Amino acid sequence: MKPLILALLVLATPVTAQQFTSAAEVKPILEMQKAQWIVLQEIDGKDWVYFTPMLSWRCALETLDYGLNGAEPDTRFEMEPCHEGTPRPNVMDPVAYPIYVTRPLGSVQEVRVKLTYDDGSVSEATFPRHSVLMP
Repeated sequence: MKPLILALLVLATPVTAQQFTSAAEVKPILEMQKAQWIVLQEIDGKDWVYFTPMLSWRCALETLDYGLNGAEPDTRFEMEPCHEGTPRPNVMDPVAYPIYVTRPLGSVQEVRVKLTYDDGSVSEATFPRHSVLMP
């Protein structure tokens, strides 16, 4: 096939934008980012545990559960609903739906996270304080 004809065929083919709202689309991304699922910062005399990377892809998640300091990840983190049917279903409103939890300064020594995807699969990770503490 001639290059010009091939180029015209490619340009004429409709492209579907992925919404990244299913486990099939999101799980590979989150698995590659697993080491960065959470961030811990010391701000205003408190430990702030941020769940931002996972919440950015929440449309493919059924639940996000966590546990602190050796506890089972059975505390449910309330996620903002997915904005299905909009051009940006994963957009976040961190004022209405905070992307963090706070605890007393120095009290968070470990965070365990369990994600349940919309296909029923589960992924877990454990983060010691020193590996996620940001300056």
